[in-house]
Amino acid sequence: MGRATVSASAGEGEHTTELRQAITLRRMRLFILGDVLGAGVYVLIGQVAGRVGGAVWAPFLLALCFALFTAFSYAELVTKYPLAGGAAVFAQRAFGKPLLSFLTGFAMMSGAVTAAASLAVAFAGDYLAQFVTVPGTLAALVFMGLAALLNLRGIEESMRVNVVLTIIEVSGLALVIALGWATVAMGGGDPARAFQFRGDVSVPLAILGGTALAFFAFQGFETSANVAEEATDPRRTYPRALLSALAVAGIIYLLIGLALSMVASPDDLASSSGPLLAVIEAAPVAFPPWLFSLIALLAVSNGALLFSIAASRLLYGMAREGLLPSIFGRLLARRRTPPVAIGVTTLLAAGLIATGDLTTLAETTVLLLVLVYLAVNASALALRRRPVDAPHFRAPTIMPVLGLASCLLILTRQTAATISRAGLLLLIGVGLYLPTRLAGRSGR
Repeated sequence: MGRATVSASAGEGEHTTELRQAITLRRMRLFILGDVLGAGVYVLIGQVAGRVGGAVWAPFLLALCFALFTAFSYAELVTKYPLAGGAAVFAQRAFGKPLLSFLTGFAMMSGAVTAAASLAVAFAGDYLAQFVTVPGTLAALVFMGLAALLNLRGIEESMRVNVVLTIIEVSGLALVIALGWATVAMGGGDPARAFQFRGDVSVPLAILGGTALAFFAFQGFETSANVAEEATDPRRTYPRALLSALAVAGIIYLLIGLALSMVASPDDLASSSGPLLAVIEAAPVAFPPWLFSLIALLAVSNGALLFSIAASRLLYGMAREGLLPSIFGRLLARRRTPPVAIGVTTLLAAGLIATGDLTTLAETTVLLLVLVYLAVNASALALRRRPVDAPHFRAPTIMPVLGLASCLLILTRQTAATISRAGLLLLIGVGLYLPTRLAGRSGR
């Protein structure tokens, strides 16, 4: 943990809020853990195995380290500016460039859209095939439409569904760990396979290639910056909750990775969009594959719903701040939900579903979030020159430096298809932003 610092700059670090500060350390830790422990591991761990081989745990370990580096920067910035709440605001404070700040926020929104699209594609895969056989793209599009309708109905209804689905998805991960290790204890599987790497790629490149995809499973912790203001004593509570929750998520992923690699071969895992079924089918204790598939589908649904909500609210928020056309900021009078923002983000997701597969969409999500994390780590270093007049968490300087380095490493593993999709989304954002900004200036 970092040390607290007190500096003498006037007023910038003062913390006053009209929100109720009711999120305790335990609640904040559970909130972050629920965000991170999502559906990514249910569907993408097989693709990671295809890149690294049997040692599927290794990319998850490296991805955990990379996530922790950036988490230290978030912990410092959130406790330094408890009312700021967001990567775009941190970038604006650090560099004072409105376009850079906008692109940071739009990259976060676009990352949420691509995450929802990737999970919709995952929903239409092997888990769904346990119940019905339908064209994958059609099933993914229908699923995305249903998520939009629930989003449109209201945030209260969506959050009620989220609580139930979070409990189900965590229970599913616990089941996989228990059955996987029980299989190994009963003499099943091949323990040596957990330490084998692909023979056609160097070990460092194999691990880094897998990490570029495994990083998807750790996304979500950055959203906690938006609720830190509502924590009790956020300058002490938030860093402890953030770092410990990430560590717990990492341990769970490592246990799943070890169990899965010992139970099934990398080739079998890589060819499946429902890789965790391998543990269920090999377990010495009978557990209906259809029931686990139902759990997995609910987990994927939960993730897609959360990302759909996040994307539409980010688009709505940027419109309310005058960064995008005001039409995105309209609300339904009765439901108080943003129909245009929901409709546009759903259409963007539909376009991504129709043109990309699961791996490409997941990589695009990672690329967009890595761009956000680059801005956060750079902001943490730049804002070191601006002390505030209140105690706050201070990360060791090496952490944001390593955060920048890790983001750059992940960027080196991106494909042309991934870069083109991410670039197109950001160009759409610029195309909406520049006319809005020019209109705002002319109206002054």
